[in-house]
Amino acid sequence: MWLEQFTIIVDDYDRAIEFFTGALGFELAEDSPALATRGGRPKRWVVVRPPGARTGVLLAKADGPREEAAVGGQAAGRVGFFLRVADFGAAFERMTAAGVEFTEAPRTEPYGRVAVFLDIAGNRWDLLGPDPRRA
Repeated sequence: MWLEQFTIIVDDYDRAIEFFTGALGFELAEDSPALATRGGRPKRWVVVRPPGARTGVLLAKADGPREEAAVGGQAAGRVGFFLRVADFGAAFERMTAAGVEFTEAPRTEPYGRVAVFLDIAGNRWDLLGPDPRRA
């Protein structure tokens, strides 16, 4: 059993793909036309994921006022997503150079290095370095 994917609601498919593949280094796993939405508007099935990962992120374009209101607030302002990397320093530098907005300086916690960043929609993520308890 594994978590196959989860959804992040975005304003624009292409900008979200660029952020996740360019700034974060994810792979584009799928980008296919999908059945029309409730209102008959065209949509796409867009999945990105970290290289080698099984779990993907479904990038869903907001459809209607309720979904539009949820863009950037899927975790009600809390950190809701966690990206663990093998080399925290390299990932932090690459992401900063790519324009990713970090909301605080990196710090060290018992579970590893951590810095909070915002995704393309404004959701808060933790960038996490190796967990020294599992070394």
